[in-house]
Amino acid sequence: IMDSKTEMMDAIELLKWQLELGVDENIGNSPIDRFSEIALDPDPKKKNSISEDQKMPKLNTAITQAKSLAEQSENLDQLKNSLANYEFCDLKKGARNLVFSSGDPDANVMLVGEAPGREEDIQGIPFVGRAGQLLDKMLRPIGLTRDKDQLDNNFIGTAYICNVIPWRPPQNRDPNPDEIEMMLPFLKKHIELVGPKIIVALGNISCRALIGQTGITKLRGSWFDFEQTPVMPMFHPAYLLRNTAAKKDAWSDLLKIKKKLKEIA
Repeated sequence: IMDSKTEMMDAIELLKWQLELGVDENIGNSPIDRFSEIALDPDPKKKNSISEDQKMPKLNTAITQAKSLAEQSENLDQLKNSLANYEFCDLKKGARNLVFSSGDPDANVMLVGEAPGREEDIQGIPFVGRAGQLLDKMLRPIGLTRDKDQLDNNFIGTAYICNVIPWRPPQNRDPNPDEIEMMLPFLKKHIELVGPKIIVALGNISCRALIGQTGITKLRGSWFDFEQTPVMPMFHPAYLLRNTAAKKDAWSDLLKIKKKLKEIA
């Protein structure tokens, strides 16, 4: 009995160790002999390309459908339903939840992240993991909160948060260009419905979607425009957790956001 209990405890510790390394999903219950597939098909590239053509719609069709659904959405609830009914993005098939938004829809500041992580996928809310907790701590010193019920003398306004991609990519990989293009009509409509005075682009994926540029190290700290709305690129909170020295730059960007808010108030 003691040996069985010890083995179980060892297995639990191993699982915890794998979770810390980022292995948080069971891809399959049995091994796959991929060499046998190649052996059976003398031209596996041809087979795979045919399979992809059969399963995936053409990108322009996917974008056209996204534009149509986004344009028909007259409020945030309808936009969320449109996203839930959108079937052209394969990320939806592997995600637990649609991660739509968090915060006050009437906020002056809208923060746009990249894609949900593990905790966000589980809860269906953006920025609820460690990066989200850091983001809340970053907003507090400049008087912003995503919870409008907290508004008092310590807070000057509220914030609204969403992501470019509403479904978690497998193994937290970066969204590919096709996925970003599919989601862009929804993001544009999302911004239009919220009508923020300032947009904060958190990370490279957000910068690519909003201002068509990447290279967050060079972009951060400078103002850009998204359809006449000021955009401030900033380091993603997840990056700041790994690179604490960059928090000094993030604080400088936050002060610029606070100054801009006072100018346009």
